[in-house]
Amino acid sequence: MRINGIPVEELLRCHADRLESAAASASASEEAPPAEPAIVEKAGFTVAGVAFEANLREIAEQELGTRALEKVREARGQFGGRLSDAVYLVQIYPMKPGFNPHTDAFTQLIGYAVPEGTAVPEGFAVRSLPSREYVKLTHVGLESELGRTYDLLYGRWMQENGRQPDGYDFEVWDDRYKPDRDDNEIDVYVALKP
Repeated sequence: MRINGIPVEELLRCHADRLESAAASASASEEAPPAEPAIVEKAGFTVAGVAFEANLREIAEQELGTRALEKVREARGQFGGRLSDAVYLVQIYPMKPGFNPHTDAFTQLIGYAVPEGTAVPEGFAVRSLPSREYVKLTHVGLESELGRTYDLLYGRWMQENGRQPDGYDFEVWDDRYKPDRDDNEIDVYVALKP
């Protein structure tokens, strides 16, 4: 039997293939739902590592972040009290009108979470952050595309939720940190004003 000149068996096979393809797509979307920002409460913590002040342009041009990360990883054994092997990037912004991270300097600290009061090697900085509520989002994709995640959190999310940032944020670079790969994952936390 034929419909519009096409054998029925072929039409049924094509229909079955479409249903199978749709089911596979639905299954894939169930496995990896799009990430949504979430409010989380974090206890206070301390980070020890390399600190510097610069704007985003200077950080990129002078490879300040890359050099700081290398220095921290080389000194890893000297941070015997570190709480994990995850590296933290803490960014502290001046609370001034019109702040623009592309042109205005801010503080970056790249290091390890350590117990409060930990002695650190000479030439390294320590910063304690208070217990705080954060908006958290896991960035998935190339590190070079991280700006979209920050734009979402600092822009649309803050406006839609009536919240304000509290002058700093941090990233966690753990075993999922693969900055030049599509499967890279970075947890981003933006401190929220109470």
